[in-house]
Amino acid sequence: MKKKNYLKGVRVLLALLFFIPILLFFVDFADLLPDQTHVWLQVQIMPALLGSMWIALIVQLLLSVVIGRLYCSTVCPAGVLQDLINWIYGKCRTKKNGIRRFSYHKPMNVLRYVLLFFTLVSAFSGIASVALWLDPYSNFGRIASNLFRPLVIWTNNGLAEALMAMDNYSLYQVTVSTVTTAGFISGIIALLLFIGLTVWRGRLFCNTICPVGSLLSLFSRKAVFHIAIDPESCVGCGLCEHTCKAEAINSKDKTVDMSRCVDCFNCISVCAKGSISFTAKQTKKVEASVQPVRQEMSTTTNSRRTFLATGATVVSTLPAVSALAQALHQEECQCGDDCDHANCSHKHGAGNRQGHKNRKKWLPITPPGSLSIERFKDLCTGCHLCVTQCPSQVLRPAGMEYGFDYLLKPHMSYLNSYCNYECTVCSEVCPTHAIRPITKEEKATTQVGVAHFFINRCIVHTENTDCGACSEHCPTQAVQMMPYKGTLTIPQVNPDLCIGCGGCESICPVRPMRAIIIKANDVHKQVEKPKQEEVKEIEVTDFGF
Repeated sequence: MKKKNYLKGVRVLLALLFFIPILLFFVDFADLLPDQTHVWLQVQIMPALLGSMWIALIVQLLLSVVIGRLYCSTVCPAGVLQDLINWIYGKCRTKKNGIRRFSYHKPMNVLRYVLLFFTLVSAFSGIASVALWLDPYSNFGRIASNLFRPLVIWTNNGLAEALMAMDNYSLYQVTVSTVTTAGFISGIIALLLFIGLTVWRGRLFCNTICPVGSLLSLFSRKAVFHIAIDPESCVGCGLCEHTCKAEAINSKDKTVDMSRCVDCFNCISVCAKGSISFTAKQTKKVEASVQPVRQEMSTTTNSRRTFLATGATVVSTLPAVSALAQALHQEECQCGDDCDHANCSHKHGAGNRQGHKNRKKWLPITPPGSLSIERFKDLCTGCHLCVTQCPSQVLRPAGMEYGFDYLLKPHMSYLNSYCNYECTVCSEVCPTHAIRPITKEEKATTQVGVAHFFINRCIVHTENTDCGACSEHCPTQAVQMMPYKGTLTIPQVNPDLCIGCGGCESICPVRPMRAIIIKANDVHKQVEKPKQEEVKEIEVTDFGF
């Protein structure tokens, strides 16, 4: 009995060891956790595959060959989240005098391996679109960053307000500014999908839809250490089958489908006779005659029904996401061809979109280190970790303003902030290396876009008044004030020095359209490093008066 509790206890401990730091890293709005916490994310299989971190990937696959799919119950945050949902649902059922009982179902191999095939083909082709929707880690990231994080911030704000009423200012108010409508909808869809499938059939997502689970199933079906049932001591009570959330135990045949078993060890805990063990030994096979023909027919029928229902769920998800995302783009601005539509605060109703169908839209501004827009689209799975970790909160998940292939991927929005000149946090934490790690020196010369100045909007031109805010906030001296009228000066952009950080655009006082806007480079460029101003050393010999 001690050994049984030990196995499950180790599994729960490992799950908490991975899940808690990852969750806290996503919801940490006060930047309390070190950036090195992101190493927990580099052992996730899909980021390791897309980021070409072959050592981490090979180790995970080898572990599956030895001990089965323990990854799904410990390392994967989406798997642990589903366990929590199942535990909460089970507690609710118990309070209502009901006990949750699972039952064995045949695996839907056609559906899960077809999804795995398309995911792997797209991944090796450098296209992350399939992984964006099916990757468990990325779906968890969108839930944590767009739902859990705002909840934590609102809780903090409520406590801060209560403490301030008592003259206690240990907490401070925080604005939720990184959650977009597209991000919020994606988080809701992912969470509802997890809740729905978990309540319906336990780990159905992991064993049917998830490409990571399907990949591991190929290696775990013949795992060295596996869950085994001793047919001689087993009395066929069915407790193991009813407690298996992976629906992998057939208590009548006394067999375990290790391709779906996630090594939760719950079956070992409930077996009163001790007939179930986690061992490398082979158990005697039960004769096939013990299974009635009608049982086989019933199971096959249920499997077909579940296949169709689950397939319909997966297929219906993408149109729902597309329709909801299209709703985000019902409004467009009417500011002309020089407008960066994503960063424009001048919005109009959908009925005013006539005459703008042929307007060329500006490209999204991707973070320094992403190298190019196409590369970023191919590797980013939209986990939104960079969005939550950005100190200046300049990154935003995209809606449909840049097309369906860029949906939910982060872009730089300079409406309220700008990219810090010496900050490289996003490149350090990106688990797929869609944002390549760069140094501060590289960051200072990486041009993600170029500032474009529109004189007809500038208040120096329209109101004959001094400004110069854009020049004062330019860290590379790319924006200089030049003589204009009389004593007035007006901005002039040197594209050879501009890095597209957005300091000028974010501070521009002109509304609704800024007088200076960053236009993205589809491929990032290198520019000259700004010259350091000479500082004259003055020797002070007296007090000067």
